[in-house]
Amino acid sequence: MACFLVPAAEAVVTTLITKAVKAKEQEEKVKISSIKFSTKLGWLNKLLWGGSALLAFEHIWHGEVVPFFPFLTAVQNGETADMLAEMSTAGVAMAVLVTAVWGGMLAVSYIIEKRALNEVKLSKETI
Repeated sequence: MACFLVPAAEAVVTTLITKAVKAKEQEEKVKISSIKFSTKLGWLNKLLWGGSALLAFEHIWHGEVVPFFPFLTAVQNGETADMLAEMSTAGVAMAVLVTAVWGGMLAVSYIIEKRALNEVKLSKETI
């Protein structure tokens, strides 16, 4: 019904955090060889916004979201409690799963960055 609103809300929050982190990174002007954290947060934003958009499209396709007030047919039909229950179970589960996948992406990114840094160190030692 409205489960896509939970990942969308998380996407709004992470977008604001990304803008703040990016501004702070530009202020510091630190030269770091690894991927900036704002870029990594951007990955999470893209996952959340893309998933939310796809879910919203699916809900529009099935007539659960309409282009007139109150926009959600569950509210119009008096099924608000069911909608909130779905948001608190399915919506939160989707948001947590997407964030966990992003955490896995960060772990893989860290391993790749560390391996590349070690290779650079080894190549400098052999020269």
